[in-house]
Amino acid sequence: MSLSSPSFVSRFAPLIAGVAYFLLATIALLISRFEGGLAYIWLANALLMAELQRSQTRQWPGIILCCGIASMISTSLFGMGPIAAAPMALINIAEALIVVLLCRRFEPDRHLTDPSKRPLLVFVLALSIPANVIAGLAAAYVASSLTPVTFGASWLQWYSGHVLGGLTFAPILMMFFQGEARRWSRETSRKSKWEALGLLIFFAAVTVHVFYLARYPMLFVLLLPMVAIAFRTGYLGAAASVVILAVIGGGATMMGHGPFHMVPGTLGERIQFLQLFLSFSFLLTIPVAAELNRRRRLFQMLQESEARYRAIAEHSGDVVLELGVDGVIQYASPSAIDQLGCEPDMLIGRDAADFVDPQDRAEVARSHRRALAHPGEVQTVEFRPGLHVADLDWCEMVTRAVVDERGMPTGVISTIRDMSRHKARQRALQRAASTDSLTGADSRSAFLEKLEGEIRRAAAGERSCLLLIDIDHFKSVNDRYGHIIGDKILSGFVSRLRPGLRGMDSIGRLGGEEFAILLVGVDVHRASMICERLRDSVSTHPMRTDTGEAISVTFSAGLVELKSAAGATELLEAADKALYRAKNGGRNCLRLAA
Repeated sequence: MSLSSPSFVSRFAPLIAGVAYFLLATIALLISRFEGGLAYIWLANALLMAELQRSQTRQWPGIILCCGIASMISTSLFGMGPIAAAPMALINIAEALIVVLLCRRFEPDRHLTDPSKRPLLVFVLALSIPANVIAGLAAAYVASSLTPVTFGASWLQWYSGHVLGGLTFAPILMMFFQGEARRWSRETSRKSKWEALGLLIFFAAVTVHVFYLARYPMLFVLLLPMVAIAFRTGYLGAAASVVILAVIGGGATMMGHGPFHMVPGTLGERIQFLQLFLSFSFLLTIPVAAELNRRRRLFQMLQESEARYRAIAEHSGDVVLELGVDGVIQYASPSAIDQLGCEPDMLIGRDAADFVDPQDRAEVARSHRRALAHPGEVQTVEFRPGLHVADLDWCEMVTRAVVDERGMPTGVISTIRDMSRHKARQRALQRAASTDSLTGADSRSAFLEKLEGEIRRAAAGERSCLLLIDIDHFKSVNDRYGHIIGDKILSGFVSRLRPGLRGMDSIGRLGGEEFAILLVGVDVHRASMICERLRDSVSTHPMRTDTGEAISVTFSAGLVELKSAAGATELLEAADKALYRAKNGGRNCLRLAA
């Protein structure tokens, strides 16, 4: 098993973390216990937080144990002595655990480089408020009990050193542990890598000048290259610039050089100011890098979406249109020539309503407005085209709004599909549902719907009549000749009646040999005359079978005038009673409803 294998690293990760923690803690204690109390610089807990954040929970006990032992050894040898070793180890571990547990509670499975920037905010708040306020009080109590430094000064030393150190370096270490360096190296071109290296070298030179050579405090000069690095290289470059600033600026400040040496006070106070500057620099560059990365990803997604959209639009049989908020066409797919009979270039710049039948323009316009008002919803509308294209009678348009980064609609994408065949099938099904398949008369439901319409017209003062008729002795025809001949008699009966009806009249089959006729715009007297003509036409012209045998057919009828106060059921009952009297009166006659 090689030393570089993942299993080896995973097995010895707690020990490696413990050794690294000991080294960082020892260095901090040796170089930054300026007043004999707590260290002004503390990066060891940043390492512990980063290691816990990236590790699985089952690995925590080993990491905590190794880092706790490292803290105790370092404090015993180079800090406040063996008495403070155990308490300070517990306090250090408590601080790291509070931060990591809060981050995992409120932002589970998110990296600090997430474009929303919320994980970074959660980390900053967890580190600054609960973790170090609590840990700082405990550490200040231990330090003020064992050293000459007062409780308030000890708390300030702890809080500034741990918050500023953790704020600056924990996110950088987390990004490194989460594979940002590997990802950047894998996804970045060689040219971009050389550019990043050149920018960092230039920034290092500027930092050296500001901290070692400049006669005046020129910290502001560092901000421009740091932002440029964040803009050009992203998270990793921004983090590297902060590390360069910390190394060069920290060394210069401790040796008595640079802008912070001009600050009156002790060396510890100057180091605190340096850490504060590093923290603000980090909080400036990392969010900038996050926002730029978010925009870069968004731009890449838009490019990919645009490529997919163009490929679909240019090879789709449907017409794809891009419309502005005002309904003006900005793009038309090549299929417009086949579907609409127009070259795409001829459509651009014109109002889409010009290609819609005037009768449907209002509904199409409402669909367009609904899409803009509700960007997340899809609007569908059917319309007749305003252009005369062969075999194109109906179209279906599916519309959805296009929004900008603020969620505001900037236009719509509409897909137009030929619905002519579907509409033709729909009309055929409607005709089949409204027509009796044997006789061609209206079906019962279709006739009753027409009757309801005429009743409403009667309420407005129109006069119409309902004629209910029944073929006389039809059962004997079926019994003698069979149902096939009976069906031909029914079909022929309706064909014999039609010439005697006007275009506005309707005939419907209510069931079996029972039919109804709606005579529009006539009173009872004129309706009676029409009925007598129909009866005479049927009775005087016998129907013939396939063998040439003649079959005489007659019918009985009941007639009722439509009244505004009566419903369809009442009218049918009144006509049925009149029909019953006609049958009892010898058949082949007409009776009026009472």
